[in-house]
Amino acid sequence: MSASRIGKMLSSKSLRVITRENYRFFGNGAQYPAGHLTSVVRSVMIHSPLSPFSSQSRALSGVSKPPRGLVQEKMTENAVFSQNMVLTIDTMNPNVKKVEYAVRGPIVQRAVQIEKELREGVKKPFTEVIKANIGDAHAMGQQPITFFRQVLALCSYPELLKDNMFPEDAKSRARRILQACGGSSLGAYSASQGIDCVRQDVARYIERRDGGVPCDPDNVYLTSGASDGIVTMLKLLVCGEGASKTGVMISIPQYPLYSAALAELGAVQVNYYLNEEKCWSMDLSELERSLAEARKHCNPKVLCIINPGNPTGQVQSRQCIEDVIRFAAKEHLFLMADEVYQDNVYAEGCQFHSFKKVLFELGPQYSNTVELVSFHSTSKCYMGECGFRGGYMEVINMDPEVKAQLIKLVSVRLCPAVPGQALMDMVVNSPQPGEPSYTTFMKERTAILSLLAEKAKLTEEILNTVPGITCNPVQGAMYSFPNISLPQKAIKEAKALGQAPDMFYCMKMLEETGICLVPGSGFGQKDGTYHFRMTILPPTDKLKLLLAKVKEFHQKFTRQYS
Repeated sequence: MSASRIGKMLSSKSLRVITRENYRFFGNGAQYPAGHLTSVVRSVMIHSPLSPFSSQSRALSGVSKPPRGLVQEKMTENAVFSQNMVLTIDTMNPNVKKVEYAVRGPIVQRAVQIEKELREGVKKPFTEVIKANIGDAHAMGQQPITFFRQVLALCSYPELLKDNMFPEDAKSRARRILQACGGSSLGAYSASQGIDCVRQDVARYIERRDGGVPCDPDNVYLTSGASDGIVTMLKLLVCGEGASKTGVMISIPQYPLYSAALAELGAVQVNYYLNEEKCWSMDLSELERSLAEARKHCNPKVLCIINPGNPTGQVQSRQCIEDVIRFAAKEHLFLMADEVYQDNVYAEGCQFHSFKKVLFELGPQYSNTVELVSFHSTSKCYMGECGFRGGYMEVINMDPEVKAQLIKLVSVRLCPAVPGQALMDMVVNSPQPGEPSYTTFMKERTAILSLLAEKAKLTEEILNTVPGITCNPVQGAMYSFPNISLPQKAIKEAKALGQAPDMFYCMKMLEETGICLVPGSGFGQKDGTYHFRMTILPPTDKLKLLLAKVKEFHQKFTRQYS
């Protein structure tokens, strides 16, 4: 069968392609081996003017031509081709089309393709892709904490409890967790709010962290990473239409989870800008400006804070947190405190202050009235256990009727991943002095955090030696967010291609050096400024190589476009 004939058939409204064993059947009754048909249809799809991969389609959509080899030669076995499809790009949820997530966006997708090309022997001016786009510590080579993995192993395979190679404190933690699981198995569902004994341990951890401020386990909800909790809370908070639609204040630059979730939920994103000239600090006058502007077109009722900051790496001062709490109380705003980097504080003179602790130290005027939810995770800090998806949130001053609705909402997804709950328990109930695992645990924890502090300083120092790059101190978290000066010629070329200038810059860097960074435009930034975000997680030798390549590329790029 010719490609042209199939092309005509593809335009037929009645055409259906159905897989049955190894054959595909067309509406006209003809049948062909699946492999033959797949290759022919693929040819039609790529070369037909109707195809999204055709030059005509790309011109119409304004999308630049994908790099050579980017088109994937894959088709689903049970594809259905019809112009009468129920789900199309026009009939799908329009909010989903507004969702963007730069951390795993086009540059990362291209980086994955380049890795494949390198494996296939395609010659590049580099031998590997160095991904500095995401805060995935273990993917960057960080080793797991021994105690955590021991307890997880014991919980996953309880027969190991008979083995003498495991320390007794690991065994006692595992037994306690298993006894709280249905059928003494990590594979059973838990209560929707999370395993009771784990929530109790989280509450005791919060009390220790906050100098004795009480924590009720009933206010603790275990989550599948902090992201799960953040989206759940936004679902509760977002409502209204038109001028009454919920506005959510988020910092710019921001972590793209927030903008993506707000787009999906149809909320109004209300930007407030961090002060880059003052090491990305929060400015009360900027919060007031942002709120006043937002009230002209929506109902802003939520204020989100990330501390320590992502992508900006700042640690907010206690005074700043006090100001924010007083501002929220005065303006009747619900506070969401993203505190997943609370152990990642490196700069001298900086200290993590939890919003809850400061709230209660301000006295009953605030602690009895300000509504607050705070989040933590197993993915960051010294743990870096991103894949287990463990986390928690604590709600303060929540209306009891709303709390009942929250319990209902989390019940819909049954329960958080139970291995992640077990891991969260180890984070908040880690080895104590006198226990067999304490010395090793503290040695590993200290080594990880000390090395991160060294790499934070190294990153700042090297980037600041590059003319045209300015990097604030990386006070905490896992990222630097340097400001980059781009020549006007490069900015014009990027705009001609329909790209943000820093996207253009980062894509060129990837193609020429193999370095995968995220452009600042994916996080938000003041108009006329350009940035990129990079993690400080690669091993020191690879981080030095990465920074050297960034320096060399920036100098070359500046010369090329000057």
